[in-house]
Amino acid sequence: MELPWSQACENNKRPILEVLLRHFGPREAHPALPDQCRARVLEVGGGTGQHAAFFAASMPWLYWQSSDVASNAASLALRLGQSGLDNLPAPLTLDALDPQWDAAAADYLFSANTLHIMSEEAVRGFFRRLPDVLKEDAIVCIYGPFRYGDEFSSDSNASFDQWLRQRDPRSGIRDAAFVDELAEKAGLELIEDNAMPANNQLRIWRQRS
Repeated sequence: MELPWSQACENNKRPILEVLLRHFGPREAHPALPDQCRARVLEVGGGTGQHAAFFAASMPWLYWQSSDVASNAASLALRLGQSGLDNLPAPLTLDALDPQWDAAAADYLFSANTLHIMSEEAVRGFFRRLPDVLKEDAIVCIYGPFRYGDEFSSDSNASFDQWLRQRDPRSGIRDAAFVDELAEKAGLELIEDNAMPANNQLRIWRQRS
């Protein structure tokens, strides 16, 4: 099987890592740490697996559990298996529209370039599932484009949104206020909104105690 490739993932993985390192635990590597002693990350929408492989290698103190919908699971599993990393297990099959997720409780949740691909119903389902899979004080990091006050941050994002909706009318760049409302209902508090390259954001929430 030829593995899918995203140049955007290669371009943004290091800027994302710089932010994640502030939130995802210590910088000291513990490659011999037992799995049960590692902090657990649940990645929703692993895509090509490039992010998962890079972040798991860069943060070996984490147990990086990637996931994706069933149609992407085979290619994602192949890339993760090729990584040879002991903190990067086979991916889970998760769908935002599932009534429940079969995933262990996570200390951290990461998702990149997913909310604008999902339908609005799936975005709502995604946030409804979070309280079931997050530990107390868990950190949630979501990367991608957002609108603010129903305004696009750039002409390129406006064009991208138009392309998304032509391809699938249910998709589109989400407004930050809409996402924040869903996050608040899920028990999350916004703690950072980081401007990233290519007119994207990396938004960070914390699970309230």
